[in-house]
Amino acid sequence: MELYRKIDGLISQLDFDSIDETRRKSLDPLIEFIQDKVDNREAVKLNFICTHNSRRSHLAQIWAQTAAHYFNISNVYCYSGGTEATALFLAVIDTLRDSGFNINFLSDAENPKYAIKYAEMKQPIIGFSKRWDDAANPKDGFCAVMTCSEADGDCPIIFGTEKRIPIHYNDPKEFDNSPDKMEEYSLTSMKIATEMSYVFSRIKVPN
Repeated sequence: MELYRKIDGLISQLDFDSIDETRRKSLDPLIEFIQDKVDNREAVKLNFICTHNSRRSHLAQIWAQTAAHYFNISNVYCYSGGTEATALFLAVIDTLRDSGFNINFLSDAENPKYAIKYAEMKQPIIGFSKRWDDAANPKDGFCAVMTCSEADGDCPIIFGTEKRIPIHYNDPKEFDNSPDKMEEYSLTSMKIATEMSYVFSRIKVPN
């Protein structure tokens, strides 16, 4: 069940040396959470949370699930949510398509749904905006990864979480009215891809 060729090539060329020591320390708790679950042969449930669940949290969810597959870490289930539901922003879909993901439009609504695939024989990730506690997300035993400082502050308590880890990213929304918009979305996506791939590259699978 190989990744689509373009995604595989992209991950193989990511530069983990670009992640500085301070940033690596912020990623260490996530590595520890995943490694502990793998060591105990338990499901790894990661819920990436941002304010609107429209940009960064989806990118983190999708790249983390893809990285887990690339590095052969099984039993990983990645989710995303927000402090409120809005809509998955189209520039995120365009950015992922440019990276090699196969994306199909599922429903035409104010909050549309997309089927996002990273490998032909894997089930698609269903992308749509939702609250972190939506029925589609886990109710317990998960790690809440806070991808933006606003959601981190707005969610003092996340019920059911086993661990809460802040891994903040700058919001590409700031460039929505700029000629550099798609370049900035790509940069954000690649930063997240690099860090999530680094995280899963550090996981050791027991014999």
